[in-house]
Amino acid sequence: MPAPTPVAELLFRREDAVPISTDETTLKPWSQARACLESAPKAWLSTVRPDGRPHAMPILVVWVDDAPCFATRPGSRKGRNLARNTHCVITAADENVDIVVEGDAIRVRDEAGLHRVAAAFKAKYQWEFTVRDGSAHEDALPGSPEYGFFQIMPTRAFGYGPDGMTATRWRFDRPQ
Repeated sequence: MPAPTPVAELLFRREDAVPISTDETTLKPWSQARACLESAPKAWLSTVRPDGRPHAMPILVVWVDDAPCFATRPGSRKGRNLARNTHCVITAADENVDIVVEGDAIRVRDEAGLHRVAAAFKAKYQWEFTVRDGSAHEDALPGSPEYGFFQIMPTRAFGYGPDGMTATRWRFDRPQ
């Protein structure tokens, strides 16, 4: 199923009386946010611990099937957090925009999807995975540890301009 086209809107209204622009011509296109996430050498992922406290870690991000994807070992703190609660936030920045994406991290389990994500990691980072038994493995490491690939399904995102005065919110209205 193709990802929905996000709806761009101003984060603040005139009546909010904030120092952020309320000029609709400053709305940023989703393509700019996507380019930031696609090209970022790394991003930050925040997940939720079992006791509700946040957990943030740097991750490597690839863009597959119209969504950001990342890899983590199932036994890592973020892997265990996501097994319990898929809600997460990913952040990245470049010289044009700072991006915050809220959503759910869904584990990629289908064979074709695993191969697409593995190929994207190899192309962007020269990080090679072997797909077998429904998961990815890093055969270059002792014991060939297992990795889970996750795809972030955005629910909303925020983009802030480098001037600190412009902000865009994108809503991903998904069919029910």
